[in-house]
Amino acid sequence: MTPPPLAAELLGVPISQIIALGVGLLVFIVFAIAARLTAPIAARALLRRQLRPEQVVIAGRVVAFVLIGFGAVFAIGIAVESANVALAGIVLATIVASFGVQDVLKDYVSGYYVLLERHMRVGDRISIDLLSGTVTDIKLRVTLLRSDAGDMIVVPNSELFNRPVTVHGRMPPPSPEATPTPPG
Repeated sequence: MTPPPLAAELLGVPISQIIALGVGLLVFIVFAIAARLTAPIAARALLRRQLRPEQVVIAGRVVAFVLIGFGAVFAIGIAVESANVALAGIVLATIVASFGVQDVLKDYVSGYYVLLERHMRVGDRISIDLLSGTVTDIKLRVTLLRSDAGDMIVVPNSELFNRPVTVHGRMPPPSPEATPTPPG
């Protein structure tokens, strides 16, 4: 009977697993450093585009969070020596992100229809549910109304698209078929 081969172990843990844990930790550290360096670069680029300071701060934090999240997923995948963990983490992050931007995308798509169909224009007085006001601006994601009290009302375009909207005081142009012909 031959003795079993000696496996390299440290405190009962195989050396290959310790190396995988070390490489995973190193990958996480690299991603954390990349997040720390990339977030200010993204913030400076957004400042050059003249975004508001609070938007720049949020964008920088999102960049850092995403990079650290990807680093954690990859590090765990390497540490447990399985590509399935990294793939599952990326799929989960994609699903979570898609739920997060669902309303924003709905507002943008509705905004295209609001702008294309032109049922309301700047200057029109409209009512939607309990809100009413004069349209001051129609953007892709939102429509801005000015209330009678002078307050600014921001209405997501998905609300204008999915709910009945009353446009006060403007009649649609008559169709040529509906115009009576004078007796002649």
